[in-house]
Amino acid sequence: MTGLFVTIDGPGGVGKSTVTAAVVDELRAIGLPVYGTREPSDTALGQLARNGTEDYRGMAMACLIAADRYQHLDGEIRPAVARGDIVVCDRYIASSLVLQVIDGVSRDVVWELNRHADMPDLAVILNARADVVEKRLTGRGAHSRYERMPDSSERECALFRETARFLMAAGVRVAQFDATADGPDSIARGIVAAIKNRE
Repeated sequence: MTGLFVTIDGPGGVGKSTVTAAVVDELRAIGLPVYGTREPSDTALGQLARNGTEDYRGMAMACLIAADRYQHLDGEIRPAVARGDIVVCDRYIASSLVLQVIDGVSRDVVWELNRHADMPDLAVILNARADVVEKRLTGRGAHSRYERMPDSSERECALFRETARFLMAAGVRVAQFDATADGPDSIARGIVAAIKNRE
């Protein structure tokens, strides 16, 4: 079996990590080889990016995230795809095209920094009404300065919609799911169906 590379992105508070874990569980349950991972990665470089959102901003953060992505591709993603796994990655280029743009870097620059990165076989974008995302985010607490910015949910939801269109125009296969009312298990089943159609 040829491996696949699937990414799952969306605004903070939309339920992305819960859905990602559910997708991994669903794939394993039906006997498919799956490798779950995330960005920033769990390497030292990834941890620097993950824990450095207060210290690094703008172009410095964009370069740090891109550097972690290239290392992640070399060390984990490409080897897993090569051995036939379905790689499911919690955050990827779509998140850079949103968060680094919010951080003041132009989309063209972010795209250029990532142009040598592998495009996913399927890029999943989760979104929801901004007020619903804001309520969930308030309930769980902000994880980074991006999520503490005024109107962060409104901006992220809008930018993820724009990013979905941008990636489709660039030839990336994008599947969009609305998490306003649908729960993570239902969305995960929809994503698994899209993955199986891609095999």
